[in-house]
Amino acid sequence: MSGTAWGALGVNTAVAAATAGAVLLATSIIGVRRGLHRVVDIVWGLAFAAVAAVTWLLSAGHGDDGRRLLVAAATSLWGLRLSVHIARRSRGHGEDPRYTALLDKAPGNRTRYALRTVYLGQAALVWLISLPVQAASYSSVPLDALAYGGLAVWATGLAFEAVGDHQLARFKADPANRGRIMDRGLWAWTRHPNYFGDSLVWWGLYLLACTAWQPALAVLVSPVLMTLLLTVGSGKRLLERHMAHRPGYAAYAARTSGFLPLPPRRTSRGTPERTG
Repeated sequence: MSGTAWGALGVNTAVAAATAGAVLLATSIIGVRRGLHRVVDIVWGLAFAAVAAVTWLLSAGHGDDGRRLLVAAATSLWGLRLSVHIARRSRGHGEDPRYTALLDKAPGNRTRYALRTVYLGQAALVWLISLPVQAASYSSVPLDALAYGGLAVWATGLAFEAVGDHQLARFKADPANRGRIMDRGLWAWTRHPNYFGDSLVWWGLYLLACTAWQPALAVLVSPVLMTLLLTVGSGKRLLERHMAHRPGYAAYAARTSGFLPLPPRRTSRGTPERTG
């Protein structure tokens, strides 16, 4: 048996969908009034934290308290850190070119198109990706070795994401680095330490939901979808398309792993190539 309260979990999925929808609808009002749809990126992490908080409240009496608290805290910490980071990074900037390009293709009313494709689309993703958070909270199985392994994977992912973001922010803050490619620290081992970390976070949360084969199979879509979004969806693929024509980027890409952290490829002289 999985020890999962499936009936109560079913109710939670409906409430979680309503929560994600409400958060993103409220965000759409702000985005339309300000004419700045990139605000949705700031709220992305907050929406997950909201779903985690609602799930923690609703799952009381249905799941193991230690697992409930751990998954809610881990999700909220990840979401809040991400939102604060993106808010700081976005300060003083205009619209994200991705949203400008998307809305320029709107077949009719831009506001309705933005609501449908940007806000409600992201609400659906929040609901789907958060399924392990919801399932883990409704399991009566106490924390075990697999759960602590999931916590270790989550912590490693959060560290990669936070350290990578911090290193890049410091690099960009130095005027001497203007026009140069960041190829230091974690960025020497992977071109996307933040995306790799993000993927690990969700594989770790997935492991917290793996209390039996039924929930493990039911929520596998979450980490798989997040990894695909980060690698071939709106993450790595679009960013690298934008960076492709930057001086030095081709050489950086040739020596640096695209996703999984690996030692930099070496030149024939035995030393890593560097940009700038």
